[in-house]
Amino acid sequence: MSKVDNNKKKKELAIYKAAFTLFTDCGIESTSISKITKTAGVAKGTFYLYFKSKYDLLDKLIIKKSNKIIFNAYENTLKNSYDNYEDRVISFINDIINLLIDQPILLKILHKKLSWGLFNEAIENKELSQIINKLIDDLYGNTVKDKLSKDDFYYTLFMILELTSSVCYNAIIKEKPTTIENMKPLLFNMIRKVLN
Repeated sequence: MSKVDNNKKKKELAIYKAAFTLFTDCGIESTSISKITKTAGVAKGTFYLYFKSKYDLLDKLIIKKSNKIIFNAYENTLKNSYDNYEDRVISFINDIINLLIDQPILLKILHKKLSWGLFNEAIENKELSQIINKLIDDLYGNTVKDKLSKDDFYYTLFMILELTSSVCYNAIIKEKPTTIENMKPLLFNMIRKVLN
């Protein structure tokens, strides 16, 4: 990477970091582009080299953060062996939940959009699409073929992530209708039913 490219990457990263801090501290509506650029230490024009608006930045931030959570959970899941795909998916979801429990501020930014970043970005990003296909293959395994087609599993995983995201947001951030620890067994039972 050239010095110019490296400098551009540093500025973009500074904008992401400033936006994340400001969005979580002040809220999205109260955060202006001027505030973001001032905090990042970049010119306002630099912001527009990377983003169309603060909402474009928010969307990209959600994609980056949600994908990181999902892929960290995926890597953790690969470290273990499971008797069946249901246990593999539950472990994957449990890792996601634990990561979100540890980062409630991040969960506020994601606001029930955990799967949105992963699945939307995969449509436009060939490299990410290949990684997601690998994730699907690894979670799908060989044991599920008589129950769900691979395409159906893909859509089912999307629904499971949507459900998990919503449950986590409400149970971790608002503790409604109860805590995440109380919701986990119910969520896992529901996921098993969906997978069957």
